Amino acid sequence: MTSRSRNIGALAAAQLTVNAEPYLSCDDCFEQVDVQVDAVVSGSASLPPEFRAHLIGCAACREEALSLLELAAQDLDLDRETVLARFDRALVSHEGRGS
Repeated sequence: MTSRSRNIGALAAAQLTVNAEPYLSCDDCFEQVDVQVDAVVSGSASLPPEFRAHLIGCAACREEALSLLELAAQDLDLDRETVLARFDRALVSHEGRGS
């Protein structure tokens, strides 16, 4: 039998290794998402560990954050790809605020 290896992206690797503690509910995430999106758009790419862990594990909340990021980038006339790259770096970063 031959062994096949597949490269996985940074988000997929983070999803496999993220520590889900401290827990953050979808409701709590929804309450914070606009503040966290503003931080990413402004270049402060560090996300709190619980928010980061939740977005990695919850596709619905991650899509909400991505939608807000795209709207913010458009409103501020920022390059969409740059803002999304900031978000990706913040999401897979293992350093959160207060760590």
